[in-house]
Amino acid sequence: MNFKDYIRVIEDFPQPGIRFKDITTLLQNGPVYKEAINYLAELVKDQQIDLIAGPEARGFVVGAPLAYALGVGFVPIRKSGKLPGKTIEADYSLEYGKDKLAVHDDAIKPGQRVLIADDLLATGGTIQTCVNLIEQLGGEVIGSAFMIELTYLNGREKLPAGKNIYTMIQY
Repeated sequence: MNFKDYIRVIEDFPQPGIRFKDITTLLQNGPVYKEAINYLAELVKDQQIDLIAGPEARGFVVGAPLAYALGVGFVPIRKSGKLPGKTIEADYSLEYGKDKLAVHDDAIKPGQRVLIADDLLATGGTIQTCVNLIEQLGGEVIGSAFMIELTYLNGREKLPAGKNIYTMIQY
C-alpha cells in the first residue's frame, strides 16, 4: 500500500515555509489506519519490546495502537503539567519552537526494553528528549518507529547510534 496517498500536505503550517504532513487523513480511513499500525508492528515484532513510549499528542495515536497490536504496555510522554503523578521533565526544541516533556517517574522500570513511537521524525529533538527521559528511569531504548520521516531534516543524526529506526514513509 502506498501510505503517501493518504497523507495530506498542508503548505505554510504552522508557519510560512513549513510543509506540514497531516496524518489525520490517514487516521480517518479505518482500514488504512489499521494497515499502517500492522505495517509498523510487523517491522518491530522481533525486538523483544516491553513497552512502547509515545510523545504527546500524535505519538499517542501511533504508539497506543502499536502497543495493543504487539500486546505490550504503553507509556505516554506528555507536555509539562499534564500528568497527575510525580514526574521527571526535560526541555527540548522543535523544528519551530521549544517545549518541555514529562513522564511519570514510575512508568518505566530499570532494564525494560522500550520502543519510542511517533507520527513523525523531523529534527529529532522530541525523540532525543524521550530517549533522555526513558534512560533517566533506567529503561533501555531499543529503537524508534515512525509513520513519516523527513529525511532532509537529518533527525536520525540526533538519535542514539546503533538503535533501529523504523519508518513507514520518507519524504
